[in-house]
Amino acid sequence: MRILLPLDFSENSKKTFDFAIVLAKKKNATITILHVIEAIYDFAAQAAIVIDGMHRDAEKYIKGLIEKNKNEGVKMDYLIQEGTVSIMTARTAEEIKADLIVLGTHGASGIEQKLFGSTSVEVVKNSVCPVLLVPSETKIDHIEKVTLALEFAEHEEPFIERVISLSKNWNLQLEFLHIQLKKNFKEELCALGLEAFVQKKHSEIPVKLHTFYSEDLINGLEQYLAKNDDTILVMCHHHKNLWEQILTKSKSLQMAYHTHVPLLIMT
Repeated sequence: MRILLPLDFSENSKKTFDFAIVLAKKKNATITILHVIEAIYDFAAQAAIVIDGMHRDAEKYIKGLIEKNKNEGVKMDYLIQEGTVSIMTARTAEEIKADLIVLGTHGASGIEQKLFGSTSVEVVKNSVCPVLLVPSETKIDHIEKVTLALEFAEHEEPFIERVISLSKNWNLQLEFLHIQLKKNFKEELCALGLEAFVQKKHSEIPVKLHTFYSEDLINGLEQYLAKNDDTILVMCHHHKNLWEQILTKSKSLQMAYHTHVPLLIMT
C-alpha cells in the first residue's frame, strides 16, 4: 500500500504526518510525502531565486522529518512539485498509483464554512483514490473504529467490502450508519438485510448498524457523531444526497461533523 501525504508544513502537518505513520504501520505501507510550491512573482529572475530557496527549505524540512522518524519502521520517500496543490496532489496520486491520500484540513473545523472550493474539496473531486481528511483537532489516540455511512444504493456493495478490509487491516471496529428521513418499509428491510449480508460473507465480524431518523441528513449525522467521536467516518463519493449537502449547501458547511472526526471519502 502506498500513502500520499501532502504537507504544507503548517501546524496541522505534524498531526497529519503522525496519523499517516500510524496507518502505514498497521498496513505495512510506504508513505510518499508531497510538498507543492505555489508561488507567483512578477519577475522571472526573482521567481527563480525564490522558488529555488523554497525547494531547498522544503527538502531540508522533509529530510529532517524522515530522519527523526526513521525508527518507526515505515518506508518513506518524498516529492517536491510546483503548481496548484489540489491539481498536483491528484496528479501525483495517479502517477505513483497511491492507494490513499491523507490530507490535513485547516481552521477551527474539519469541514468549515469556506471548505467548498478549498484545497480539500478539490482534491476529493479530482482524486482517483480514497482521500482521508484529517481535521486539526483530530485525537489520533482516540480513534477506535470506522463507520461507513450507507444509503442502501446499488453502488455500495464494493465499498462495504473495501471498508471491511480497511477495518481489519487497521485493527479498528466496524460500524454502519444509515440516516432515514422518514419511515420507509423498504429501507427498514435493507437495514435488516445488511446484517445478514455481512454475516454471510464475514461471519467473524459483529455487525452494528445505527439508524437515525431525522428530517435533515446533516442533523442525523451530527446526532451519531455526538455520541461516537472515536471514529473515522467513511462516505462514498457517489452518495448524492449526503455528499451534496456536505459539500455544496452553505448551511451544511457550518458544521458537517465534529471538528476532530476524520472523514474518509471513497472513490
